[in-house]
Amino acid sequence: MEEKLNLSILNLGEPEKNSPLNGMNFLKDDEKILYDDELTEIKSYLEKGLEPPGFEAAGPREKLFFDPSNLKAGIVTCGGLCPGINDVIHAIVICLYNNYNVKDIFGFKFGYEGIRWTDIYPPIKLTPEYVGHIHEMGGTILGSSRGNQDAALMVDTLVKMKIGILFTIGGDGTLRGAHSIYQEIKRRGLDIGIIGIPKTIDNDISYIQTTFGFDTAVSEARRATHAAHIEATGARNGIGLVKLMGRDSGFIAGYTTLSDKDVDFCMVPESPFDPDKFLSALKERIQKNGHAVIVVAEGAGQHLMQKNNETDASGNIKYGDIGVFLKEKVLKYFKEKNIEITLKYIDPSYMIRSLPANARDSALCLLFGYCAVHAGMAGKTDMVVGYWKNRFTHVPIPLAVSSRKKIELKSLLWQTLLAATSESD
Repeated sequence: MEEKLNLSILNLGEPEKNSPLNGMNFLKDDEKILYDDELTEIKSYLEKGLEPPGFEAAGPREKLFFDPSNLKAGIVTCGGLCPGINDVIHAIVICLYNNYNVKDIFGFKFGYEGIRWTDIYPPIKLTPEYVGHIHEMGGTILGSSRGNQDAALMVDTLVKMKIGILFTIGGDGTLRGAHSIYQEIKRRGLDIGIIGIPKTIDNDISYIQTTFGFDTAVSEARRATHAAHIEATGARNGIGLVKLMGRDSGFIAGYTTLSDKDVDFCMVPESPFDPDKFLSALKERIQKNGHAVIVVAEGAGQHLMQKNNETDASGNIKYGDIGVFLKEKVLKYFKEKNIEITLKYIDPSYMIRSLPANARDSALCLLFGYCAVHAGMAGKTDMVVGYWKNRFTHVPIPLAVSSRKKIELKSLLWQTLLAATSESD
């Protein structure tokens, strides 16, 4: 029971302008999506005289804070690539332009660098014609970057360009940057809204059930595991080893394994493994079936790596390559056992993240984008659009970045995965 869970959403002020949307089911701010819908949890709150915590429901509001006729909006994409970014950009532009009649929409190039350095990277004027077919392409038409920029200088740009709402598309690092921009805006007493759209192919943002690009990633990752299985069964004592994305959360590896019944072992960052026990189990599987397929998330097994203090542009510790590490360990082990094997190593990471979104993700992107626009027009700020219990929600950015979502080892997901692969915990 999380009594101190703060799900309150900040507003720039009282919305007083009538929405131009017609025939819509307008939502009110007191419409909530329960955080925990288990009956025992709800009862425990009610017995203590407390209201069960709930997320503010996302969707169009009848009253707006901003006047669409003189509003200017900005869009920025940050961090690594992910299927669906262009779909979200497309959705935001179309919703602003066609539904709210906002004509001044600008795309900042190369992440937060583009907001800081508009003289080097001039913003792009975004129109329905400009974004007409971008959803058919992978990547982001705005470009991206990692790393911190001076929030004060970015706010200077927003003020100079008279931007009223900034839509930030990115993961936890991007959201932290967005919160810093919000804090500078608040310090200056400005009416500029900051709305986040969660972009993380790893599906690792807390208090958000799923993010766009994840479904595409799992679908495409299964192509890699299928190829690994074909290679493994095509050779005597064949082994297919596939490394998938997932620095600190193994959702892609986990769901890919569940979707492909031919995977024998799955290793994720949440569950440190013993290399000796793994190699022994692998030998038994080879002797029993004549082949094996291994899936490993990029952040798995870091406890076995030499410690590295190097960081990337986002400040993340650079991880050792678990794929190459495992490949060498497996080859060495079977050579010492005088067992001939054929090992094929597949790393499809950059191929997956640069793909266009599949149908489900594309639809999800449109809904995320429209909900972001509705929230921004109503004057919401310092929030990210979420998805919870099959409903779109508003999540405070500080809460979303307070921890990283990970696979719970007692969850049905992990326990079923172990049972399906006949692994032990």
